Parts: sequence; C-alpha cells; structure tokens
Amino acid sequence: MSANAIPSLLPNGPGHQFVIYADSCSGVPGALHEKTFAAVNAVLRRLDPPPEFILFPGDEIIGLTADPEALRAQWRHWFAHEMGWLDREQTLLWHTTGNHTAYDEMSEQVFREVLQLPENGPPGQEGLSYWVRRGDLLLVFVHTLWTGLGGEGHVETEWLEATLKKHGDARHKIVLGHHPVFPINGFSGPYQREIGPDCAKRFWDILVEADVLAYVCSHILAFDVQVHRGVLQLCTAGAGTAHRMPEGVEYLHCIQAALDADGFRYQVLDTDGAVRERLQWPFKSADPESWQTLSPGMHLAGFIGPVNSDRIIELRMQGLMPETAHPAAQTLFSAFNPDAIAPLWLGLRGPRQTLTLILGREPGRSPHYWFGPDFVPGQSFDVDIALHAGMGPGGILYRMHGDSRWTSFDGASATGFNGLVWPARWSVGHGQRGTEDRAFMGEGLEVAIAAG
Repeated sequence: MSANAIPSLLPNGPGHQFVIYADSCSGVPGALHEKTFAAVNAVLRRLDPPPEFILFPGDEIIGLTADPEALRAQWRHWFAHEMGWLDREQTLLWHTTGNHTAYDEMSEQVFREVLQLPENGPPGQEGLSYWVRRGDLLLVFVHTLWTGLGGEGHVETEWLEATLKKHGDARHKIVLGHHPVFPINGFSGPYQREIGPDCAKRFWDILVEADVLAYVCSHILAFDVQVHRGVLQLCTAGAGTAHRMPEGVEYLHCIQAALDADGFRYQVLDTDGAVRERLQWPFKSADPESWQTLSPGMHLAGFIGPVNSDRIIELRMQGLMPETAHPAAQTLFSAFNPDAIAPLWLGLRGPRQTLTLILGREPGRSPHYWFGPDFVPGQSFDVDIALHAGMGPGGILYRMHGDSRWTSFDGASATGFNGLVWPARWSVGHGQRGTEDRAFMGEGLEVAIAAG
C-alpha cells in the first residue's frame, strides 16, 4: 500500500465493497464542476483496494439543455475524459436517472442510448429503471421523475414491489433513486426536493415490507443518513457540484462502503481523503450491564464530557399518560448544568403530546427541535430512544420497545448532537428548576439510560 493510499473498508468474510457518490453536474470542458469533480475522483482513486463497483444515483452532467447533441457531447466528455481513468470492465459503474439528465422525453431517450443499462424495468422505462443481482445482493434502480407518470417527484411502485418479491431470497437489498423520500437538512418540497406524497408512502411501505437495507439517493447537495421503520435513507450528493445545502456545513465527498453478513459499514471521505463521518448498521446496543435506572427527580450524570462521533446514548422510557391531553411541555428526561438552560431536553409538547427533543449546543443561539411520535392520553408507553452521534441530524432515533426497527425523529437541522458537551446533571419527570418545572402529568415514569 502506498503512503498516499486510503485503506478501504472490507467485508468480514464473503460480501461486497463499493463506492457511492453522485451529483457532479459536470460534462463541460473547463467548467467549474469539472475541477471539483476531479478533486473527489482523486480521493476515490486512492482507495486500496479499489471498489468492486460504483453506484452513482444521478446528475453526472449539468444537462438541462434542449439540444440533444449538446447533451450527448456532455456525456461523451464525462465518460471519456472525466471518468477516463476508470476501467469500467474491471469496476462496474451503475447509474440512476436525475433531474439534470432525464428531465423530458428527449433526455430520457439520450440517457437510454448513452448508458445502455439493463432493459429489465417496467414497461416504458426500459433502460431507465432496472435491477442488477450480484450473488446475495440485489440492486434496484428506480426512475424518480418518469415523464410517463408526470415527471419530477413521481415514481412507479408496482414493478418495484414485484422485483423485490421476485428476489426475496437476496440477503441484501438496496434500492437507488435520485430524489429523497424524507426531507434533508430542512430542505423540503414535494415533487421537487423529494418524491411526492402520492407516491412516497407506498414506495416506503414496499421497502419496509421487503426488508430493504437502504434507499440510496442524492439530489439534495449534502451527505445525510436517517432511518425510517428500519430502512436507511442514505443521501450522497457531493461528487462535485460546487454548491452546498447548507454552505459551511456540507462538503464534497464520496462514500466507501462494505457489506457482509454482519451488516453495513461506510466511511465518508472529503476531498482531502479525511474520514468525516462513518457508521456501522445496525449499531451495537449498549452492554446490558451498563444500564442505569433513574427514578423521577435530580441525578448526577453517569457520564460527562464531549460527545464524539462514536458515542451512542440509549434511553428506555416507560409510564402511563395522563387521562386527558396536556399541551404544556412535560419533561421525561433532561441533561443540564446549573445556571444554564438545559442543552438537551426530551419530553412531550403540544395538544397531541408529541415526543420532542430540544438540543441547544451554543449558548445564546436558538435551539434545534426533533419530533417523534404522539403519545395517546390514558395509555401506557414503552419507548426506546437512541442518540447516535455518528448519524448527524438523523441520529435522534426511536422505536417502541420490543420492535427491532428504528426511526429517525423529524427535524430541520443540518447537524446532530455530535460535539455536544454532555452536562453534569440529569432530571427525570420535571425540568431543571424543580418539581413544578414542566412536570410529567402522568404516572409511573421510569427512565433507564446507557452509553455505548
């Protein structure tokens, strides 16, 4: 291995190792994105060993032209010059459509002609939607802006469901499309920034029912991971487009990943080759011996200090809701230092008694909010919470106790709780100012906490 090499994550035993990146929006000689795309490719080329295959969920070229010959010229430049370093017979490269590359019937036809992808998709989408099987791995590529359904934000679901059922024996299933299903970093807009609601619910239900590992997308110029009912949504749109969503937080990147019988691991590499984010999924739960049960009241924290990206804090909360809805805030758990507003508060708010996490990392700045399920008056609850620093804003997770499937809270932040300095005191059942401060109005509250 050379001194400049970047060690690739490798599967433990039989498995797959690959790269995911997207949204270079290049293809024009000398244009801005050619330079930024080259910077990301320079990092990819340092991987040792190189990837077995590359997944590119859309927007290779800037496109968006009415001239089919100009579109073909961009594709030629992208493949012959910008990706000329890649031996595509040795390292297979698979694509999805995108809003810069398949935005009308003409561009869909050019996409088919140039890429020559498998023609095993649904009627009318041959060469646009397709599937690939690699041993125990199924890859399904969907067209999230098919003109036959209405264009951007529309996606077919019947063929997707049938394909996943047909390959039900695959140990690993990954579905790829250009548009996210769930908003990223607060950037939202049905049919433009994510798949529209008339398609999205059924689409995600199909992924959950088929036990899909992940839906891989791009489009929003960011790196993001979240999970919904046990299925990851992994967004990578940092292959070269020079803009960011938001600027100053997101960065150009590629993802190198490994997949095996133990699960899915990845490292996100910036243009310096530094690992900016990483994840192992499913994550390892805390040691049973490390759990601490907390009764209502004040407690000295069982751990303090900076939260790094490897830290996972888990909570289990049980209790009985009050008989009638109580809209005022009710504390379940908070972490604080004396004489400062609690930087982490977890409880119920509003007439629907919505499980809410409030995170305030910087004194004097407005906090960030994440929203989970609503709790029903008069009913008992038993919920697991995980605060996963390595998952960014998608790392505020919940599941009903006994269910193995995690779901990310809804939020509009571009950052998670990585970097928070964990406070020295905890409160359960009321806020930091005593028993009358945002008290839980139900009964039998019990909180257990563990840190991994």
